[in-house]
Amino acid sequence: METHVSDSQTEWWAPARPGASETPAPEARRSRDRGHGRARAERARKARRRRTTWVVLVVLLLVGGAGYLVWSMLDGMFDSSGNSASATDFPGPGHGSVDIVVNPGDSGKAIGQTLKDAGVVASVSAFVSAYAANPGATGIQPGTYSMLLEIPAADAVTSLLNPATRVETKLTVVEGKTADEILAVVAEKLDVPVEDVEKAVGDGSAIGLPKEANGSLEGWLFPATYVIQPDDDAVTVLSAMTAKTVQVLTDRGVAEKDRETVLIKASLVEREGKLDEDRPKIARTIENRLEQDWRLDIDAAVAYGAGVNGTQLTQAMLDDTTNPYNLRRLKGLPPTPIASPGTASIDAVLNPADGDWMYWCTPNLDTGVTVFSETDAEHAQCVADLNAWLEENPQ
Repeated sequence: METHVSDSQTEWWAPARPGASETPAPEARRSRDRGHGRARAERARKARRRRTTWVVLVVLLLVGGAGYLVWSMLDGMFDSSGNSASATDFPGPGHGSVDIVVNPGDSGKAIGQTLKDAGVVASVSAFVSAYAANPGATGIQPGTYSMLLEIPAADAVTSLLNPATRVETKLTVVEGKTADEILAVVAEKLDVPVEDVEKAVGDGSAIGLPKEANGSLEGWLFPATYVIQPDDDAVTVLSAMTAKTVQVLTDRGVAEKDRETVLIKASLVEREGKLDEDRPKIARTIENRLEQDWRLDIDAAVAYGAGVNGTQLTQAMLDDTTNPYNLRRLKGLPPTPIASPGTASIDAVLNPADGDWMYWCTPNLDTGVTVFSETDAEHAQCVADLNAWLEENPQ
């Protein structure tokens, strides 16, 4: 049996029944039209949904971008407290004054907070911005500063970089000074009685005096220049001096048990030598005499124990065996340092020159040139030259 199918038939049409007309009936056409309509409507709905989604995304992006732009513009206009940035920087020129302290390790923000709390700048954010804009701001040093009140943040940064605004007193301890002389200088700088400074020292524990010093301050107050802040007291200043001595010895690898001995020898070198190039030779001569069990015959030690200047020594003082510092009569080292030695003398003791010298003598106290000798005769000639110079130049 043969079946005829219209050339226009699509896949969803059912095969025609045998003997049926090739022309679709009206109802078939209407059913086909409704199917086409539903498909078109579905496609239209999907297209509308896609367009709506894109429109929403675009709107969100536009709104978000606009919001970010507005936030970015307003963020610079307000500080962390919500105050308008236009009101967070004083116009200047400033008035009055106040002391502020920059602590070691303070960041720009920390300094800004200190300044804001003191009434120097209007806000932390203004100072932080000025700090970031000034390439030299990282060079601000710890210390106390005298600042104008209510000044622009940029001016505050400039002021902190100006050494003239620092409130400080400099105290210089020169090499070869005794502890008593140094305490007097400290009292003068702090404008307090020297008795108060001595009381502050006490047994030395308050200022960090090491146990190997055996309670003696002599030699442990390092000669250097110290910056004294307004609130510093005697304990603070003297603690810095003893700490510096410990640091110098530690940096050079001096064991704790050897510190006092090194300082004693270095103090002798300090008082006997005038020129740094002579110090390693003096240190070597001291070692040579100690190794040979000779007396050191150092008049500076005798004078220290007698409480006089070296030029004031008398024969009675030189003969006094009750003076434990009388190296003219006693062998070995004195019981303590006789002054505060500097780094040149300490280094000389740790690295003495090579030589067989047993004597030294300075025939001209003005030039300070020291003559080193191996024999009694050589030394005797130098002493004669010194005596001749002293006659021509009375002290």
